[in-house]
Amino acid sequence: MPLLLLLHGYTSNSAEVDLYFGLRERAAAAGFLYVRPNGTVDGRGGQFWDATDACCDLFDTGVDDSGYLLGLIDTLAREYPVDPRRVYVMGHSNGGFMAYRMACDHADRVAAVVSVAGAMHADRADCTPAAPVSVLQVHGTDDELVPYEGGQIQGDDVPPAARTVDDWATLDACDPAPSRGSDVDVVDRADLRGTTRLAGAETGVQVYRGCARGTSVQLWTIRDGRHVPTFLPAFGEDVMDFLLAHPKPGA
Repeated sequence: MPLLLLLHGYTSNSAEVDLYFGLRERAAAAGFLYVRPNGTVDGRGGQFWDATDACCDLFDTGVDDSGYLLGLIDTLAREYPVDPRRVYVMGHSNGGFMAYRMACDHADRVAAVVSVAGAMHADRADCTPAAPVSVLQVHGTDDELVPYEGGQIQGDDVPPAARTVDDWATLDACDPAPSRGSDVDVVDRADLRGTTRLAGAETGVQVYRGCARGTSVQLWTIRDGRHVPTFLPAFGEDVMDFLLAHPKPGA
């Protein structure tokens, strides 16, 4: 079975991120083992993942979430018939940061990651993957919390979305310049609470090609999208297609 870990954002939880992305039925239909862990509760009562120096261990607990999630993968592999070449991590916001942390720390185990409104380490030197990992970054241009063009969270630097994928293109030894793919229609509204509808194919696609060992690095830019856009069912279908198309070599 392919394994998908779905990681919630800061102050969210496993139930909310499950409802937000609506992947449960698609994961079941595709034969995934679909697992939604919860992070540690911090001093404000919010659950978090200690992903990078930018996000989101605000109370400096030093909790080892990289080790915890690797241990969870190991436990699941003992209890279920997990395909070791199809282990995937997807996250929103803080969960997206954590997905990148897992790719950096455990590239020998993780085949691909999807980050929605997350980002890489500010310093690429902090990420030393042992093998290529496929990456899909999904980010709204009007993200008010994790800026698309880069910025800071609580005074800590966050790289732009384009630099996040460019860093991974370098790590995966891809061709240096991305090519433009066809725009896709995967978002209904700019956020969850507003009424701004994003009609038509609102999401631009950039693809780095020629990456090592059949990996792929992609940036999906949601024009006018905010931090928590409302996705259409097509988004889940496209995400599942991306993951299943990028196992570790030999699968």
